[in-house]
Amino acid sequence: MDRAPQGGVPVSQDPLPFVRGLFQLIPEQRLAAILTRTARSSGRRRRLPADSVIWLVIAMALFAADSIPKVWRRLHPTRDEPEPTDSAFARARQRLGVAPLRRLFLETARPMATHQTVGAFYRGWRPMGLDGSTLDSPDTPANAQAFGRPTTGRAQGAFPQVRLLALCEPGTHAVCALAVKPLCHGEPSMAAPLPDRLGPGMLLIWDRGFFSYELISAVVRRGAHRLARVKSNTVLRPIRRLDDGSYLAKLYPGEADRRRDTRGLLVRVIEYTHDDPNRPGAGERHRLITDVTNPEDLPAHAAPLVYHERWEEELALDEIKAHLSARALPIRSKTPAGVVQEVYGLILAHYVVRRVMHDAAVVAGRDPDRLSFLDSLRVLQCQLPESPEVATETWYRRLLAEVRQQKLRPRRDRWYPRVIKRKMSNWMKKRPEHRRPPQPTKPFREAVVLLN
Repeated sequence: MDRAPQGGVPVSQDPLPFVRGLFQLIPEQRLAAILTRTARSSGRRRRLPADSVIWLVIAMALFAADSIPKVWRRLHPTRDEPEPTDSAFARARQRLGVAPLRRLFLETARPMATHQTVGAFYRGWRPMGLDGSTLDSPDTPANAQAFGRPTTGRAQGAFPQVRLLALCEPGTHAVCALAVKPLCHGEPSMAAPLPDRLGPGMLLIWDRGFFSYELISAVVRRGAHRLARVKSNTVLRPIRRLDDGSYLAKLYPGEADRRRDTRGLLVRVIEYTHDDPNRPGAGERHRLITDVTNPEDLPAHAAPLVYHERWEEELALDEIKAHLSARALPIRSKTPAGVVQEVYGLILAHYVVRRVMHDAAVVAGRDPDRLSFLDSLRVLQCQLPESPEVATETWYRRLLAEVRQQKLRPRRDRWYPRVIKRKMSNWMKKRPEHRRPPQPTKPFREAVVLLN
């Protein structure tokens, strides 16, 4: 039986049959509890209730090629009435705000790998990666003021950008923690709250740009291990050489503590290079530090290979920016709050796809990295309309059976230089005076003048 909200528009008791299958990944009850805690639930009956808008924001990422009204139609394929207006969607998203999506991400995004997951652990440790990226947002004055633009010596960038820093599980590509800031914030300054999502049994891997005494101390407090690359000017004086060629040293917060030998953290240093002349950096010295001081637990020859897993997070970020979005601009919103709301929707959509891929890989006894993200996304997009027609568990089994067939070919051992193909443009740069050009005073047909 339908219930009639204000305005006389009927609303079904099952408002989102299209995503019923996804309730197995993000339960309905969790959404209801979050909306209650964030004061977004209301007794007023709306055509665009808050729980439907949450799913709309996530579906905007799952079906990025569609307009928002068409995404809404996908969520409600059995409705006969026309879609709400663009302004109605804008007001509904504004009412929802950012807090429910952020809370939903915090309560949903967790490391996925279990003891059955192939390739996700190293000697019982769960590797975790830390890396950042940026997303372009629509070119509006509000977004530019809130987030800022990239700048070069020649001019400002074309679009405002929001900076992301993600804690990722490389073995499953699951983003488990996220920081969203304006572009002026550096990635190292954004890292402070992310170690709170770590715990015992985890091995945090990060690049030299994040190296700091404070970050290492935060990881130690959470009971996790770390494997990090350090800059060439970092002072690490050997205390004792170990049998595998590595050595023990102490890391200090500053020169004064080094002189007094106070607040030093004992670390193991592993130095290595490579001798392939066709790869960049051949012969250059690299240094890794770890708190795993026993070479039997982490042999020196294995440490660079474990550290190399950090690149899996680069692939995860590429999935989010290039494959999931499928848009020239991954974000649609013209307001800062809408941008941040969409960012969380985008990451949640990626988590949903990766969760399906993980479950399919476990059933098949396969590494989740060896399934195609893009093909799995296409399968999910095709299978979602069938979720209302069969029992949820049956639908999910069928979905996993098809996803586990989306295998990737073996990876080639390759590298690419960090260059771009197009640097300059033949067109003039868009400047402030071009943003609001004078509008025509008459239709084109009246402006045409024939020349003798």
